[in-house]
Amino acid sequence: MVRSVALVLVLVLLAMLAWVALHSSGVSIVVNGRELAGPAKFAAEGWGLLVGIVGMFCAAILLTFVFAGIGLILLGAFVLAGLLLVWLAFPFLLPLLIPLVIVWLFVAAVRGKKGGAARDG
Repeated sequence: MVRSVALVLVLVLLAMLAWVALHSSGVSIVVNGRELAGPAKFAAEGWGLLVGIVGMFCAAILLTFVFAGIGLILLGAFVLAGLLLVWLAFPFLLPLLIPLVIVWLFVAAVRGKKGGAARDG
């Protein structure tokens, strides 16, 4: 899987380099008062494209880590807000929880008797 993705990325990069070679931009590179032409122009534009692509990948990786960190901070804030809401709502839920605990104990007692008989037999 990784090998096929790497192959596709190399092919895309070569296609972009071919596009640069065939469609020259309006930018001219001047060295010592003379405009670059021929293979030197292609090499300069190709290296510029490669440097730009590597820079964009580095920025993307950096932003991935930054946004992941921000996401963890937001998740922690949501958990703390939820805990605060539960802490504030718990006294109001206590009248509902008492009958639920009684039912839970009854079901546990009935299930415990059946489970014990099944284990002994």
